[in-house]
Amino acid sequence: MNVWSTTLGLALLSVASARAQTLPSEPIAVADGRVTIGGDVSATMGSSDPGFFDYTDYEHSALRMLRVDVSAAVNGGDHLSLLAELRTENLDSVQPYALYARIRPWTKRAFDIQVGRVPPTFGAFARRTYANDNPLIGYPLAYQYLTSLRPDALPASTDELLRKRSLGWLTRYSLGNAAADKGVPLVSAFRWDTGVQVHATAGVVNVTGAVTAGTVSNPLFSDDNNGRQVAGRIELRPVSALIVGASVARGPFVAVSAVRAALGDDSRAGEFTQTAWGADVEYSRGYYLLRVETIVSDWRLPIVKTPDLQLALRAVSTSAEGRYKIRPGLYAAARVDYLGFGDVAGSLITEPWDAPVTRVEVGGGYSIQRNLQLKVSYQYNHRDGGVLEQLAHLKAAQLVFWF
Repeated sequence: MNVWSTTLGLALLSVASARAQTLPSEPIAVADGRVTIGGDVSATMGSSDPGFFDYTDYEHSALRMLRVDVSAAVNGGDHLSLLAELRTENLDSVQPYALYARIRPWTKRAFDIQVGRVPPTFGAFARRTYANDNPLIGYPLAYQYLTSLRPDALPASTDELLRKRSLGWLTRYSLGNAAADKGVPLVSAFRWDTGVQVHATAGVVNVTGAVTAGTVSNPLFSDDNNGRQVAGRIELRPVSALIVGASVARGPFVAVSAVRAALGDDSRAGEFTQTAWGADVEYSRGYYLLRVETIVSDWRLPIVKTPDLQLALRAVSTSAEGRYKIRPGLYAAARVDYLGFGDVAGSLITEPWDAPVTRVEVGGGYSIQRNLQLKVSYQYNHRDGGVLEQLAHLKAAQLVFWF
C-alpha cells in the first residue's frame, strides 16, 4: 500500500470513528501523572506541484504529507522536566524533533532554562507550526519555501548563483559538496535547533534568548562550522487581544568544508553568517484574528571571483493572514505572502539572486469534534523568473487529530 492510500485510509477511518464514538481528547497520563504522552496526526492530500512551491525538501510536499508526532513529558519535580518528541513524515524514518530538559530555578518566578534540542526562539509562526495551530494548510513562504542557498555547497561566481534561480528544491554547486540537495528557507519550520535557551516573563513582557549550533535557516544537531548562533525575541502584550513581537538572530551559516573549498582554508569561517530580523503583530477581537509578520535575512558567502571574497545576499518576506469564525466549529481563513530577493550583478545582467514568489491561500476548517478538524484550501503561487514552472493553482484537504 503506498503512502497516499495510507493517508486517505487514515482520514476516512478517523472520520468514521468520530461519527461512531468520541475520540480521546486529553494527553495520556501514567506514573501518577508524572509522565504525560500526547500526539498530533495530520493527513494532507493535495494537487501535484510542478513548480515545487510547497516542497519542504527533495521528496516531501507540505500539501501531500502524512505527519505523525508523538510527544512525552516527564515531570521530575518542581524544578526539572524532560520533554521529547518523535516525528515521522510519509511513514519514513522516525526522527527526534525535540529533546530537551527544562529547568525552573525558582518556582514562584516565570523563568526557565531549556537545554537540548529546544523550541524556536526566532519568529511568530515558528510557534504555530503544528497543523492544529495553522488556520490554513500551507505555510508562510519565509518558513517553508526553499531558496537556492546551501550551507555545504557554494557557487563559484554570481553567474553560477543566478543560473540556479528557482531550483531550491534540488540544486548543486561547483564548490563544496558536489551532490545535489535542497536549499534552505529563510527560517526552518521543520527542524528545531540544539543548544541552551532562557525564557522569562515579567508583566506584559516575554523575553527569550538562545545560543544554538545552527542558524534559523539551517538548525543543526551538531555544529558544522565551529560557531554558535545567538538569537533573541521579545513579546509585548499590552492588552489581552494584542501581541507585538520582534526577533533577531545571527550565526555562522557556511560549513567549514565549503569555506575550505572556496578559499583554500577555513580560518574565516566565522565571517560567513546568516543574520535575520523579524517583526510581527497579532490582534484578535470577537470572531476575528489578524496576523502580520515580516522577516529580513542576510547571508554572507565566500565566493572566489570577487575582490573581497565575500558575497552579501538579502531576502525579505512579508505575510498577512486572517481568520473569521463563521459559527461554532466553522471558520474561514486567508493568507497573502510575498518573498523577494536582493539584486546581484552577473557578468551580463543584474537581477534578484533568486526568483521572487507571491502566494495567496484561502480556505477554512470545520471541527468534527474539539480535537478532530477537517481543513480545505486553494493556493495560488506565482514565481517571477527562474527555470521551473512559474505558476501553480493548488488545492488540498487535510484532516488533523491531536490529543
